[in-house]
Formats: sequence, structure tokens, C-alpha cells
Amino acid sequence: MTAPVFTSLRQARRAAARPPKAVCRSLRAFLALVLALALALPAPAQAVSRIKDIADFQGVRENQLVGYGLVVGLNGTGDEVKDGGKGVFTRESLIGMLERLGVNARDADLETNNVAAVMVTANLPPFSRQGSEVDVTVSSLGDATSLQGGTLLVTPMLGADGEVYVVAQGQITVSGFSAAGAAESVLRGVPTSGRIARGGIVEREVPFDIQALPQIDLSLRNPDFTTAQRIAAVINESTGRPVAYAKDSGTVVLDVGAGGGDAAALLAEVENLPIEPDLPARVVIDETTGVIVMGENVRISKVAVAQGNLTIRITETPQVSQPNPFSNTGVTVVVPRTNVQVEEDADRKLAVLEPGITLEELVAGLNSLGVSPRDMISILQTIKTAGALQADIMVQ
Repeated sequence: MTAPVFTSLRQARRAAARPPKAVCRSLRAFLALVLALALALPAPAQAVSRIKDIADFQGVRENQLVGYGLVVGLNGTGDEVKDGGKGVFTRESLIGMLERLGVNARDADLETNNVAAVMVTANLPPFSRQGSEVDVTVSSLGDATSLQGGTLLVTPMLGADGEVYVVAQGQITVSGFSAAGAAESVLRGVPTSGRIARGGIVEREVPFDIQALPQIDLSLRNPDFTTAQRIAAVINESTGRPVAYAKDSGTVVLDVGAGGGDAAALLAEVENLPIEPDLPARVVIDETTGVIVMGENVRISKVAVAQGNLTIRITETPQVSQPNPFSNTGVTVVVPRTNVQVEEDADRKLAVLEPGITLEELVAGLNSLGVSPRDMISILQTIKTAGALQADIMVQ
């Protein structure tokens, strides 16, 4: 094979920069292979969730707390504490607090309206240590009209066992307000309820040693055998050891010993694993608001649906009949005139729903009939009665 002859230096440089035809064909083949592999890969699941978002670790939970206290510093919007007023418990609580502080107010004529009795609630997070802070919610208990500008005094907060776990105190933040005049009033939000950010200090810890547990149970928020089995399979595949198994439809058991003995490390590895939960075929109907929610697994067998409304309108238009002018025998009478109209939706035709249609096809078919949400509820219930709706109907 003879070497090519170039007539100029520029042609030689262009030929050196141009790849051979064989290289171009190999490059095109490689790109075609990459594209084919990309198309062959399965599409990512659309309903993938983390395990921590669909299940709870048993024992790792919040504890509800409640307390009774007094709010002071209100601008005349507190309870009525004078003798004979409605706030009897507020008056007694105020007197008892003053007596503990060395002030005798038992025989005094209390007429202040800057004090309100409140209930204080909070959730104690898991593993809260002594000295940590939590948010508390303050709600009026008496006839106070607003807690704006009030300060909660020291309030012990009790758990279900009667022990004090948190002590709350602080300035209340109220998002709502009320204003009234002689002829009009304005109310926005709820001025008788507010929050104190980090207003509670933990005084007692809930004893719970997660490292001492030989096994930890995962409780599914929506029990399902398929989802439980998928969770166990994903955990075992991720850890490389058989550390999880589905105990029932709502529980997956983790063997801490088989997972290395470190419970916290095992939970940290497990909670972020992706899982695609399986959803049951279910239709939820709210009769009050007319809201209909259907899962994607809802299927319909072949059925024909027709929907129409019959409207009868009766209009009374009475007319007055008078005699001719200067008539001595005629009288004026009222002649009834009734107009009856019957309207039937003739454009509402019979529609056939093919078997195995999806949720989107079902909604599109019903919308094509011009069906309102109220009528759709009746249609779905009738299809279920006919045995053509392969799903559970829950009416709320």
C-alpha cells in the first residue's frame, strides 16, 4: 500500500488530525452499545421510601406530658377571678401560689383580670437527657380571651405514671389576635393558645437502654405481608447477614447479635435503606366532603355504566282576568297558569368499562360521562355491589 501524497503542509496536518474510518466505525458501535444498555436498565421505582419513613422502631418513641399552670402579665384578657366570677379554679390557684411565696391573699378582694389558668402539654422526645429543652404548648382553661403577652409561671409536667419529667416556664408566643369595637369584631387564628419554644427543661430521663436489647422490632405503620418481606430482604442484602425476618404483616424483627452487637449502628444502617411499599387496592370515600381517593392497584372488571339526572321544574305564573270596561256582571278573578318542564340529560350515554382498566382509565371514563364527585361515589358503590370493583371501599 503506497503512502498518500500531500501537495501542501496544511493538507498533511488535516490528514493527521482526522481519525481513520475504522476508528469512527468502532466509536459509533460503542455509543450504540452504551445507548442499548441504558435503555435496557430498569427504570427507577417511583414510590421508593426509606424504612424510617414507613416503620417505627419499637421502644424509640415520644412520651406525652401534661401540666396545669398560671399565665400572668395579660393585658386585661385573663380569667374573671373576683368573688362570684367564673374563674373559681383560677382564683384558688392564684391564692395558693401567693401563699407559697409568703403572701397572704386569702382574705383579699382579688379583681385582677391579668391572670389565666392554662393547660400545658408537650411531647418528650426519645433519649432526652436531663437538662435538654423541649417545646411546650399552652392553652387557656378558663374564660380568658387572649394569652397575648402572657408569661407562664413554673409548671411541673407529668407523665402517665404521675412523675414529673419536665418543668415549663417562659414567654408565650401567640399567632392569633382578636379586636372588638362597638359594632364589629375581628378574630384571626386562636388567641387563647400559644407555644413556648424550648420552654420546658427535662428534669427526669426515661430509662431505656437500646444497647441491652437482644433484638429490635420494626413496626410497620401500614401493616402488609409483602412490604414486611421486602424490608427483611433489603436489610439482609445490605448487611450481608440474615439479621432480619418478617414476624407478621406489621412486624420485622432485627437480631442485634447477628448484626454485630451494636444496636445504634445497625439501626443507622437500616433506617435509610430504600424500600418500595406495596399498596392494597382500596377506595376511600368521604361522604361529608365528597372526596374520593383511589390507590393505583384498583381494577375494574368489564361493566357498563350509565348516569343521568331527571329534573322536573314546575313554575306557577298566575294571571289576573278582568271584565270588560263598564261591565255590570263581570268580576275580577285570578286564573292559575302552571308550566311543567321535564329535563333529562340525554347526552349522558351508556359507557362500557373494559376489564382490568387502571385507575387513570377509570377516572377518565367517569369524567367522560360528566360525573360529579357526589355521583361518582354512588357509581363506585354500585360497581362494588355488582362485584366488578376489585378493591375495598372505605366510607368515612
